Amino acid sequence: MEDVRKYHMDTQCVHAGFKVDQTGAIVTPIYQVSTFAFKDVEHGAGLFDGKGEGYIYTRMGNPTIQAVERAVAMLEGGFGGLGCASGMAAIHTTFAALLDAGDHAVCSAIVYGPTQTLLANVMSRFGIESTYVDSSDLDAVKNAMRPNTKLVFVETPGNPVLAVSDVAAIADIAHRQGAKLAVDNTFMSPVLQRPIPLGADVVIHSMTKFLNGHADVVAGMIVVKTEDDYRTFRRILNQLGGVIDPFNSFLVARGIKTLALRMERHCASAEKVARYLERHPKVAKVYYPWLESHPHHALAKRQMRGGGGVVSFELAGGIEAGRTLLNSLRLCTLAVSLGGVETLIEHPASMTHASMGAAARARAGIPEGLVRISVGIENADEIIADLDQGLGKTRA
Repeated sequence: MEDVRKYHMDTQCVHAGFKVDQTGAIVTPIYQVSTFAFKDVEHGAGLFDGKGEGYIYTRMGNPTIQAVERAVAMLEGGFGGLGCASGMAAIHTTFAALLDAGDHAVCSAIVYGPTQTLLANVMSRFGIESTYVDSSDLDAVKNAMRPNTKLVFVETPGNPVLAVSDVAAIADIAHRQGAKLAVDNTFMSPVLQRPIPLGADVVIHSMTKFLNGHADVVAGMIVVKTEDDYRTFRRILNQLGGVIDPFNSFLVARGIKTLALRMERHCASAEKVARYLERHPKVAKVYYPWLESHPHHALAKRQMRGGGGVVSFELAGGIEAGRTLLNSLRLCTLAVSLGGVETLIEHPASMTHASMGAAARARAGIPEGLVRISVGIENADEIIADLDQGLGKTRA
């Protein structure tokens, strides 16, 4: 098919990454194979030397995997994509590709718990230092930079309190210091936010979430801006081995075809839920970038094309009220993860962000009584009715 980048994002989601193969299949088939035959010795030797067309071994490349890599790279506006076995595999590969012993990284304090744990508890063992800052505060980012800073890692909106960071401004700060900017874009997807055109060097996704959208895949993706970075990242990913498999690639590619439609519904319903919660007398605070009360609302409107599908909130009755609510829901499912067609609700301090520890959560401004809800594509009024009956059982 012709280059689809000239089309609207809705159309790109349907067609991105697809190439007609010899069968004429209208979707990329599942090439469920570990190794590939060479035409002759010269062909095999050429492939190992980086020359010629073909495949060697699925850890190093596979037509089904390449289809989803092309799709996400095209949607994000990057040079190339690298499919990973999970979002954390993508983050680990990024750290391994860009950081050496003696280097320093600046990371959003408001970030998925295991991201900070990986930097603080694992990468530190290899001589890599890290500093955690409120990346929505540009002065904090500037003050954290050091001569040996090689990476700024930003998650925006930040999980779980949805702080919004200025990607273009942080890219400028990083590049002035000779560092690269990596942005975790999982909460937004390229439908709502494209960090590379804003200045980022690397974009990361947990494709488990919105890109796949059906809670039946664990997968990650790295998109890089330049060919040089692509070669570096590909070498590191091949050596670490945290690659995605063909079947999960096929499922994610299928999910991406409906991504624009789903994000439209997620955004509309999440905003409706957020505005309901903001009016409820038993809710103390609501975090959602499309609310006028959000401290980064103006930036969100400039940088994003929608508020996303995740809403977080605190109850006036504290953590006990939260426990009562979570145990009383009938339609909303008590489970971690997000971005699926079903509505999921969880308690970050004891679940997704437990590994950070109480002190790190406090520094990041993550309240112990916070509740996070990933608003699905069910009828929004029925989601609200379920929250309403659950809130009715809590104490103010």
